Amino acid sequence: MKLREKFFQQNGGLLLKQKMPSNEGPMESTKLFTTEELEKATDSYSDDRILGRGGYGTVYKGILPDNRIVAIKKSRVMDQSQIEQFINEVVILTQVNHRNVVKLLGCCLESEVPLLVYEYVSNGTLFEHIHNKGATTTWLSWDNCLRIASEAAGALSYLHSAASIPVIHRDVKSANILLDEFYTAKISDFGASRLISLDQTKVTTLVQGTLGYLDPEYFQSSQLTEKSDVYSFGVVLAELLTGKKHIDMERSQEQMNLSAYFVMSMKENRLFQILEPRFVKEGSLEQLEAIGELIKRCLELNRKDRPTMKEVAMELEGLRKFNILHPWANDQTGHESGSLGLMNEISMGSVDLYTAPITSADWCVPPEDLLQVKPTSTSFFNLA
Repeated sequence: MKLREKFFQQNGGLLLKQKMPSNEGPMESTKLFTTEELEKATDSYSDDRILGRGGYGTVYKGILPDNRIVAIKKSRVMDQSQIEQFINEVVILTQVNHRNVVKLLGCCLESEVPLLVYEYVSNGTLFEHIHNKGATTTWLSWDNCLRIASEAAGALSYLHSAASIPVIHRDVKSANILLDEFYTAKISDFGASRLISLDQTKVTTLVQGTLGYLDPEYFQSSQLTEKSDVYSFGVVLAELLTGKKHIDMERSQEQMNLSAYFVMSMKENRLFQILEPRFVKEGSLEQLEAIGELIKRCLELNRKDRPTMKEVAMELEGLRKFNILHPWANDQTGHESGSLGLMNEISMGSVDLYTAPITSADWCVPPEDLLQVKPTSTSFFNLA
């Protein structure tokens, strides 16, 4: 009992009590699990129950006595600097109720390292589906691409403006967007997040984030705002639409940074050369141009020029409804559809201008300072 009490204090139990508004409300639905319950659920943390590993720990698949399947995050080591991030994640997720945010079911603080228990999200990460090419990605049609983007944007918009206390995620990336059995998007990993009081517009923090997704203005000034999430989400959208990784050290320097390359391609009217060929064929010309402009606005270096997450969500939802208003965009009668079909019908004959090979001259050089950012793990632990 004394050892459990010692671990409870070491793992932030008292800090959790201080940060929670009261002992009532959202915390009622968040269970405090015992070490025995979670050991039994994971078959003593058996290797065959491992869902993923990261620099800071492991995620296990667990089965509770009521046969619910859960995901249990267990840290390898827990030092004092990680305690606050862990408690942040608990506090934030107990106050969030959104269908596109991973639900926290409970935690355990009486073991040597703290554990978080989440709903189980069965279909992996958006990153895996974008970059692991094969039969499993056949579901990722243009319609589903827009739906996933709209769901994720709606969840971030909720966190920024509709949650009881506004939340800045601070580590938005495709690896932190999970997909359930119905391929519904769910935002995860809130270890680096910050709760922002309503009278605050800027917060000075130690810079944390992931290389390639990190807001350059936040990196330079340490001033965190919700527009930092908007920039990161713009990178996710570019990644989703092009099928290219946010940063790829195996590519040449000119090709390394996706955000800089995307913006330059937009300025040089080369959008259709960098998009996934499938989306070019399935999406309408108006949709593709609109989402390209939206991404470009999200990636503005000056945060004042970026839209809010609410505006991003509204624009994406409007693009989803476009197909209903313009059924020819998804013509099933055998005629060519999407932007390619439309352009061919107008004047281009049978020549596909949008699948021309991209040469090295098509790539741009990303800002030097962004290439020098060292990636940091900012969550309780990071599976990416």
